[in-house]
Amino acid sequence: PSPKPNILFILTDDHRWDCLGAMGHPFLETPHMDRIANEGLLFENAFVTTSLCSPSRASFITGQYASVHGVQNNFSRWDEKNNRTFMEHLKGAGYDTAFIGKWHMPGGGLPQLPGVDLFVSFTRKDGQGDYYDCPIYVNHALTPNRTPYITEELTDYALDFIKADRQNPFCLYLSHKAVHHDWKPPQHLKGRYRKAPLDHLAPESDKYNTWTHLNWLEGTMGNMHNVYRRYCECLVSVDEQVGRLLATLEENGLLDNTVIVYAGDNGYMWGEHRLYAKHYPYEESIRVPYLVRAPEHLLSAPGRRVDQMILNIDLAPTLLDIAGVPIPPDMQGQS
Repeated sequence: PSPKPNILFILTDDHRWDCLGAMGHPFLETPHMDRIANEGLLFENAFVTTSLCSPSRASFITGQYASVHGVQNNFSRWDEKNNRTFMEHLKGAGYDTAFIGKWHMPGGGLPQLPGVDLFVSFTRKDGQGDYYDCPIYVNHALTPNRTPYITEELTDYALDFIKADRQNPFCLYLSHKAVHHDWKPPQHLKGRYRKAPLDHLAPESDKYNTWTHLNWLEGTMGNMHNVYRRYCECLVSVDEQVGRLLATLEENGLLDNTVIVYAGDNGYMWGEHRLYAKHYPYEESIRVPYLVRAPEHLLSAPGRRVDQMILNIDLAPTLLDIAGVPIPPDMQGQS
């Protein structure tokens, strides 16, 4: 038997399934996400059970449908009394645990999370946060920013946690604001794709400003093509930070005993069905990227593409199973 592996789960916001170099995107460069796929598994049919941020995030962390955990939209409350996260179960099995990043589940501020040693998050804009100069709370204490860009700052906290001296395996849940509205890339990536051809987008997607039923939020942000380019630039930033995580795990001798899972909390529509965003459960809204890299004794034949359907509610029971922790009967997903 091998030691219990470390666990790193990376969750991004609004990352649709085909926005990856490994999925043949025409110009988007994601070499570090591609590395996870090439050294592990790429699930080609991964879906979320609700195409909306808060319910999906609650499903990832509990292994339950929204009808059970109760977060049925972006305004229903997280039930602190009854909901249990997979991190709480792992803590009981001897893991050091951290939740770093976007919480975005209502309930009157940030919750107390039993079984979480380090809780780094933000409350700005009802939990959506800002790309620049976002106030950060570390274990509920407001803490000065260390770097202005949120994707990098959250990764800095993750790297500190990974490099800490410890005797136990760790479970790190890293939850990014990116790539959610309002798509502000870091300074060094602004304009990277300003001339990128967008022939692969849905017909008439360049006429976004004329679609009055889509202008409820982002309609003032300009032509959809320009918004899409910024979306891709923000994704490159996420990929850069994934590269920092992989490099740190490797430098510290932890990479080959760490289960890494990368996923999106829901997909996104860029003009398909003459719609925008993710609020309707078409495939573009519910299908997500899902990449796994795991130790050799858990994962054979690296680089495989897997067509088996999996759901966000399958994450929690799978991680518990890998760690040798009994799966609670109220988890509705499957290992």
